[in-house]
Formats: sequence, C-alpha cells, structure tokens
Amino acid sequence: MVNIGVIGYGYWGPNVARNFHSASGAKLTAVSDISEKRLKLAESHYPFIKGYRNPLDLIRSKDVDAVAVITPVLSHYELAKKALENGKHVFVEKPFTATRAQAEKLIDLAAQKGLKIMVDHTFLFTGAVNKIKQVIDSGEMGRILFYDSVRVNLGLFQHDVNVIWDLAPHDLSIMDFLIKNKPVAVSAHGSVHFQSGLEDIAYVSIEFENNGFIAHFHVNWLSPVKIRKTLISGDKKMLVWDDLSSDEKIKIYDRGVEFKSTNGIAKDGIHDLLVSYRSGDMYVPKIDNVEALRAEVEYFVRCLEKNEEPFNNGRGGLQVVRILEAADRSLKNNGRRIML
Repeated sequence: MVNIGVIGYGYWGPNVARNFHSASGAKLTAVSDISEKRLKLAESHYPFIKGYRNPLDLIRSKDVDAVAVITPVLSHYELAKKALENGKHVFVEKPFTATRAQAEKLIDLAAQKGLKIMVDHTFLFTGAVNKIKQVIDSGEMGRILFYDSVRVNLGLFQHDVNVIWDLAPHDLSIMDFLIKNKPVAVSAHGSVHFQSGLEDIAYVSIEFENNGFIAHFHVNWLSPVKIRKTLISGDKKMLVWDDLSSDEKIKIYDRGVEFKSTNGIAKDGIHDLLVSYRSGDMYVPKIDNVEALRAEVEYFVRCLEKNEEPFNNGRGGLQVVRILEAADRSLKNNGRRIML
C-alpha cells in the first residue's frame, strides 16, 4: 500500500485527492493547504486524514510515502525538492517546474535517491490521445506534415503565469507523446491587454528536425467561445480531434494532395505541375471511455509498486518546460527564433 499526501487543495487538488483515495493500492493519508477553510473542507471529505497547514510537516511525516504537489508552479521546485530529500516519491502538477534548471536538478536528485517523479500530464491517459497515438504509430496517416492546436476560452486568468504557461503544457505534452521527431526551434508572439503584464493571447510555432514539419499552438484567455481542437495532417490521411465533442471526438479523413511534375516549363518560366486532390471517406474510430486522472494515479501507484520508471516522468516534464522557456524568450524578443 502506497500512502499518499496531497499538498494543495484548491482547484485541482480535490480531484487528485479523490482519485488517490479510490485508487487500488493507494491510501490517502494526509492533505496540506495554507488556507484553513480549504483544509477543513478536505478533512470533512476525508475524516481519517491528517491535515497540515505547513506543507513541510506533511513532507516530513512518516505516514507518507509519496507526495502530490498540486500548487502554483512557482512553488513546485521547492516542495518537490524537499519531498525528494525526505525520501518521498513525487507526483507534480503541470507544468513540472518554473525553469529548465529546476527540472534538471529534480531529475538528478530523484536519480540519486532512487525515487520516482511523475508529472501530471493527464491528457496522456485519455482514450482520445491513446487512439491518436495508435493511428499515427500504425503508419495509417503516413508521414506527418503539420500539427495544429487551438486551446482557447474566456478566462481563467492566472496571476502568476501567462497564457502559454497555463494552457500550452497540455498540448505540448500531447505533441511530445505523439510525435517522434525532435523539436529544434521555437518562436512565439503574444500580447498583453490588461495591467497584469502577462500575455493573455499567444501563438507558438515549433520547428522539428524533419525539414518542413512544424507544429503551431494558439492559446487564448479572451475567446468568446471555448475551443479544444487539434488537426494533424499526414501525407496519407488527416485527423481532427475535437475534445469538446461528446460522440465524435476524433475524425479521420482520407484526404490529401498529390503533386506530379511533367518535367516541363510553362511559357512564364514556372515548372509545370500536375496537382490532384484525394477526397475519400471519413470515419470516426471507437474511443475507450476512461477517467484519465484515475488511470494516471493508478499507473503512478503501479510504477511505485513495481519499481518501474513512468513514461511521463521528470524528463517528459523537462521537455515541456524547455519549450515553455524558449517561448517566453521569444515573446520578449519580438518573436525571435530560439534554438532548443
């Protein structure tokens, strides 16, 4: 049995606590929150836990084997570091850390201590993302040409991070999970519309080692509608994932463009090309209906029980933070291309 302590019982913490409480092989033993009101709420839901106002008291507790850090990103490093130093495995809300250097230090510390890190990239455990991975890995789509993601809504504004750090980690972790190519450069543009000084609209482009393949992300707190949509195009088939759709989340289209040269030159000096368009069937694949967070926490417990390294470990979190940092640098330099 793995005893779990949860630090942070605000927006996401109750979901994490609920799933660890009900997960096979796990026991929720402690919760910490600096808010007395939130801590009392946790204790009313789980009367058997120990409640702590000071997270360090939870971390030092002998009744805790693993610590879930569900707090603002600026506190992730210190809390995860203290947990590792006290011999606790850590489960950290996305994004992993506030800087690349912090992520690397935590990875090294966990390796020295023989402990596990899992970063809470919940979407990697959804039926939709796993179905998309199956389709891509099978070769059905052919060579991937582009990846385009839109994640927009009205709010919720954050006081400590901009819209890229708030919304993009979801899609960056999904892209890293699905796409085998190595990202090599990042450029980003964004704008600030309120006095917070934090960008509330941003566009991020990522170049990959495979020449010609790019990924593009639009994140926005000011949209009048909520959109969660990803388009992935291959040279054989194309895929659209609408995460807000209730019954047709993924659509796969047998569509594409083919170019053939006649090896001739037209009168205006342009090479003569034959362009043909393929427009075949569309189908909707069956998707497993699973609660992603439940699947994720159960996987975390299994990794601890079997002493196995989770695929969404610190290095996966580091990859996302590297891109977030590069996007920030690009924003501050008018969209300059930043090498990874």
